[in-house]
Amino acid sequence: MAQLNSKIHEVIVTTLSQTGEPHSAPMGITEVNGHFLIQPFKPSATYENLKHHRQCTINYTDDVRVFAGSLTGRRDWPTLPCQKIEGQYLEQALSHTELEVIDFVDGDPRTSFTGKIVHEQTHAPFRGFNRAQSAVIEAAVLTSRLSMLPAEKVQQEIAYLTIAIEKTAGERELEAWSWLMTKIKDAGIELQNV
Repeated sequence: MAQLNSKIHEVIVTTLSQTGEPHSAPMGITEVNGHFLIQPFKPSATYENLKHHRQCTINYTDDVRVFAGSLTGRRDWPTLPCQKIEGQYLEQALSHTELEVIDFVDGDPRTSFTGKIVHEQTHAPFRGFNRAQSAVIEAAVLTSRLSMLPAEKVQQEIAYLTIAIEKTAGERELEAWSWLMTKIKDAGIELQNV
């Protein structure tokens, strides 16, 4: 599929395990010609779940604790049943999109699943991210790549992102930030003034 007019969205993808348990993970997905391209790393629960159950939900949320929590072992977020697919969406989602996988290319280290929109629903208005929320999402992306990035890069990025946290973070953002900073420190990366 040609990638015309593609956009990347930082979202939470909810899939179902073989036993029907919801699994939510942060992911950058690409919108291509009216379809969504989901590219989980292998091995991962999202990859295994999509190979088994060819449906998933894209969740749009402004609660950045879900992004940070998914990377730090806090995955027990409440879900609700979908309308048109056999699946679940996050209870705190501002909106969600239900997808049916229509194609996949099994590559390494990532597989590309192409999803067709089956249903979309808005639950609450999105009022935009403040700088702290954006900083948490960027820190979550960094945290998901600790094994791929040099420590100096992580330290530089966190030092810059800390400015937004100090200026605009609320309780939810501070909690999410603390989870991510602990994970980074536990990986042996020293952070100053964090």
